[in-house]
Amino acid sequence: MRINIKVHARSKRESVVAQPDGSYKVDVKAPPVEGAANEAICELLASHFKVHKRDVRVVLGSTNNKKVVEIDGL
Repeated sequence: MRINIKVHARSKRESVVAQPDGSYKVDVKAPPVEGAANEAICELLASHFKVHKRDVRVVLGSTNNKKVVEIDGL
């Protein structure tokens, strides 16, 4: 399954919120430096969707705040 997300890095809290258009807003504490935010996104989405971290990967937008994430097992 592929989902569109909008990321807010360096947030005070971590959360995943579904939006009315079917996308998700993801807040992570990690800074957008050297892939740290992308790692945090994968961990948070894996926890949210109850899949392994290895089943979540960013497929588009690795350096943008709007990303497409692929989740296996859903």
